[in-house]
Amino acid sequence: MNVHTPAAGFTVLIPARLSSSRLPNKPLADLAGLPMVVRVAQQARLSQASRCVVAADDLRIVQACETHGIAALLTRADHLSGSDRLAEVCALLDLPDDAVVVNVQGDEPLIEPELINAVGAELQRRPDCVMSTAAHAIKEMADFLNPNVVKVVLDKAQTALYFSRAPIPWWRDRMASLGAADAPLPSPAPLRHIGIYGYRAGFLRQFPTLAPSPLEAAESLEQLRVLWHGERIAVHVSPLTPGPGVDTPEDLERVRALLLRG
Repeated sequence: MNVHTPAAGFTVLIPARLSSSRLPNKPLADLAGLPMVVRVAQQARLSQASRCVVAADDLRIVQACETHGIAALLTRADHLSGSDRLAEVCALLDLPDDAVVVNVQGDEPLIEPELINAVGAELQRRPDCVMSTAAHAIKEMADFLNPNVVKVVLDKAQTALYFSRAPIPWWRDRMASLGAADAPLPSPAPLRHIGIYGYRAGFLRQFPTLAPSPLEAAESLEQLRVLWHGERIAVHVSPLTPGPGVDTPEDLERVRALLLRG
């Protein structure tokens, strides 16, 4: 399949790494008869993307994708992050610097195509930003307080001011009561970050060369490197809560059950 054909609109890239400490061979895990990475790509192809390509670190992933008519490229196996892998694919595809790339994670088989469209459109309408991403309102106190749920705060133009694992914004006058089960959430509702990203291809190629930031190291959030270097990230606030991703065997069984229910 020719993945080098020039195309208008945005391109979806799906990084897929075979090794996973919690779920070995995760991209090839069976989901109702199809490898997970194929399920993700099929969802992405329902979006308005002009092209969808899997960026794989193993030939077995490439072969699984090609068997099901999904374009895939084999990348180096020693990349430190998905962003590095996507930067290589931008070079392989010879994407122009102003091309918009949407990074859809390879473990999100239930991702909504409309969310992909929104992230791509957000960056296309924001020439002042090098990246875009998404968020949705937090509805449960447990999520607000959970350090595994990443929060984001925005300015009036819906540009990210900061991402954190801490509960932000800090509700000064009510934080003492937030541990109570019946305590109300701050108003307006805090925002949970959704891990989908749009990039301008030129910035994506540049990103691996940027020095990591102290904030990134402290929070273990790669997107803070972008803000630390003075760049801007546009944020689409989605009315929908995204479907579950797959990180563990338990997650895999949950998604299998959802697919079987249709």
